[in-house]
Amino acid sequence: MLPIATLPAAAILVGLGNYLPKTWILSRFMINGGDVVLNNLALLFAVGLAVGMSKDKDGAAAVAGVVAYLVPTTMLQPTGDNGLANLLGIKIANVPDAFKYVNQNVLVGICAGLIAAALYNKFHEVKLPMALSFFSGKRLVPIVSAFVMLFFTAAMYFVWPTVYDAMVLFATSISKLGFVGAALYGFFNRLLIPTGLHHALNSVFWFNVAGINDIGKFWSSNGVKGVTGMYEAGFFPVMMFGLPAGAYAIYRNALPERKKETGSLMLAGAFASFFTGVTEPLEFSFMFVAWPLYVLHACFMGLSLGFAAFMHWTASFSFSGGLVDYLLSFRMPLANQPYMLIVQGLVLAVIYYFGFDFAIKKFNLKTPGREPVAATETAAVVDTDPADDKYMKQAKQIYAAIGGHDNISVINNCTTRLRLQLKDTAKVDQPAVKAAGVPGLNVLDVHNIHIVIGTEVQFVAEALQKLFSGEVSAAPVAGPAVETTATAATAPNADVPVTTILQAPATGSLMPISEVADDTFAQKLLGDGYAVEPTDNEIVSPVSGEVTSIFPTKHALGLKTASGLEILLHMGINTVEMNGTPFDLHVEKGDQIAAGSAVATVDLAAIKAAGKATTMMVVITNMDHVNKLQLNGNQTVAAGDIIGAAE
Repeated sequence: MLPIATLPAAAILVGLGNYLPKTWILSRFMINGGDVVLNNLALLFAVGLAVGMSKDKDGAAAVAGVVAYLVPTTMLQPTGDNGLANLLGIKIANVPDAFKYVNQNVLVGICAGLIAAALYNKFHEVKLPMALSFFSGKRLVPIVSAFVMLFFTAAMYFVWPTVYDAMVLFATSISKLGFVGAALYGFFNRLLIPTGLHHALNSVFWFNVAGINDIGKFWSSNGVKGVTGMYEAGFFPVMMFGLPAGAYAIYRNALPERKKETGSLMLAGAFASFFTGVTEPLEFSFMFVAWPLYVLHACFMGLSLGFAAFMHWTASFSFSGGLVDYLLSFRMPLANQPYMLIVQGLVLAVIYYFGFDFAIKKFNLKTPGREPVAATETAAVVDTDPADDKYMKQAKQIYAAIGGHDNISVINNCTTRLRLQLKDTAKVDQPAVKAAGVPGLNVLDVHNIHIVIGTEVQFVAEALQKLFSGEVSAAPVAGPAVETTATAATAPNADVPVTTILQAPATGSLMPISEVADDTFAQKLLGDGYAVEPTDNEIVSPVSGEVTSIFPTKHALGLKTASGLEILLHMGINTVEMNGTPFDLHVEKGDQIAAGSAVATVDLAAIKAAGKATTMMVVITNMDHVNKLQLNGNQTVAAGDIIGAAE
């Protein structure tokens, strides 16, 4: 991602240059400056990968990357004293097309960077005899790179034309499909995100690997208006409008008790997606816990790219499809009706919202905020220092959760993810990692794990590196674990079992919670409990305790017993949509009430007239504090009847 991070410099220079009058010399000056970056992407990839993939990110690896790039690109290009035509004594016209722009081919730069990094990792600690000691260690790496790349160059002469022709055939086959090809590319671009291999696919369409070079041609104004940029334009409607709307659907479907934390996660992800086009914090929050939703997202992405290409609405980005890149590309000569992408985005926002909302409800997908409330996550307590910034605090939490120094092999990162190599990923305390405030994580295999941080991942990675190297202490503090679930409570005298009597909240038919007509309650996502289908309007408290919360729409109360048991009394199904109209509450937050005392009068007729169920549900939301729950079976009960007990 280091070379990718240089592209915004080109976009800013070229984009602002195109906003200025073309008669101004400053306009041409800025555009030419941006072209310098675009025309040397292959070299930037060679240097960037050499540094990024080396063990300690040393500058010697970068020098080796430059050498590894220059040897094959200089010797394989047709012209020049060291070029193929002069070396082999043939006419330039007879040099295969694969070599004509080899110095601008990003794939060659990637190969050079990877080879340089591998050589650095293997030879940077080699010690030569005393007479040659000056060339030991890191100084040896560029020398070895030069020799190795001679063999690579020789192999390239025979292999590269075949590889190049195959890539060109693949790219041209897709491009000949027109808008259908763009749609297929968009679909597979999203599907490959979990593995990180989308970068390999992107390089074929965005850079000069197989001749398409969508980004380079667009920003250098060297393409076809309405065509160049077709593999990027469709990203803007999704990243600026579609995904944020999907995030809102996820928030709306979160459990009431989890809306605050879900809202924070979704809002942060939506802002990152809208402004910068960084979507991974959002995508990783649901791609594994609700993978059918992610497949739907991939389909929508394909739809967006295909439709934009079909309409020949084009724009381009240098980094990703967010607002910043959209504004920079708006005045580019090859931008074709870019304002229509906003219209497309608004339509996609509707598609994403209702598509996500339908899928979540229809298939009961466990998107963020729909996890069981009673689940208690624990996280190891680590040393904190008043001088620690937020990145170090988060890094310390993650460091402890992944097993510390003894379980870590390599610490790396990309744009939004920590990419860690561990001794054993089975030792990772996943709930504790999530408790550190990360949107998601992906265990790839026994050694590799990705942890999604967001756009500030670099600073967390650097803090982790300091912990790993011992520069900063991460010794555990003696003491109990910290409970991170907001609903967890510790009962007084926890060593002594306390029995709480449970009573019927209304007169009517008693049933298990699993039989109610709402999946959230029936599947016990909130916790275990029971329900009554009422025949009378008077509702009573099922336990003695304190009223800890009253929902603004009056349809639900939170109660807490003296022993720490937390009870949710939920009156009706989907009655939140009635904005409190049928409910006349007799209690206020903070009141101490006795079991069987009246808490509300409910207009059952009004609820039924609105097409809602009147079921009164009693849920124990911190079941982790319950050792034994006994409940009566189906029967007719009166309000206040004892129907069971929790110990």
